[in-house]
Amino acid sequence: MSSADWAELDNVLAAGTVLRGATGGITPPSGGGSAVYVMNSVDGTVTGAVGLYCLIADFSPLAKGGSISGCIKKLSSSGNTGFSPFLFIGASGHDVSDTAYLLGLENADPYRVVLRKTGTAGILGGIPEAASGEYLRRSSGQEQISDDEYRHLKVDMILEPTNDIVLQVFENDLSANPLGSAPDWQPIAGMTQFVDDVAGINSGSAPYLSGYAGFACSWAEAIGRRCAFDHVVIERQT
Repeated sequence: MSSADWAELDNVLAAGTVLRGATGGITPPSGGGSAVYVMNSVDGTVTGAVGLYCLIADFSPLAKGGSISGCIKKLSSSGNTGFSPFLFIGASGHDVSDTAYLLGLENADPYRVVLRKTGTAGILGGIPEAASGEYLRRSSGQEQISDDEYRHLKVDMILEPTNDIVLQVFENDLSANPLGSAPDWQPIAGMTQFVDDVAGINSGSAPYLSGYAGFACSWAEAIGRRCAFDHVVIERQT
């Protein structure tokens, strides 16, 4: 997708607070192109998020379910906590305060991959350290940010005839299957399928049946925290 296919969410942090844009100055994931999209917090006094959502017709919003995949990386930063980059899908609108399903890297060191349903915290709440239990699924393996690697993640949001939402999470090993080749999507240890049931029993609230998709990062009064995104792909359920 081109830059014309994306727009910033409403009420994101100001450009003077978080610098962002496509750059050729950061190494892309294996098999990637000449540029990646980066974000860098330069004001440590604010809390909020920056994100982009898809503008393409029939994807803005997704009428039913769909999937989103992309490469995410926590870049070398002034500190390893205070921020969490993620993909989102099923967003109720295109404001950082809107609810959504998030899949990304938690605000922790070492971090885990987390699938979260935001509830009233909205997209701007990001993915806090999952010790609080505010998540649907969490990977069993801890990863060091110093490993300096992209994570190629995917979440499927499947609308069932019952109005249940089935959430499935996968990862592709970029060292074995670089971008440009067919990804080999494998389940992530500890992150089994989650059914967000129509009665809200499993998650505590009714499922999100449609919505917007994109990528974002949340900050909590942290300066010099940086992340990168590449090869974001959205598919819709027909």
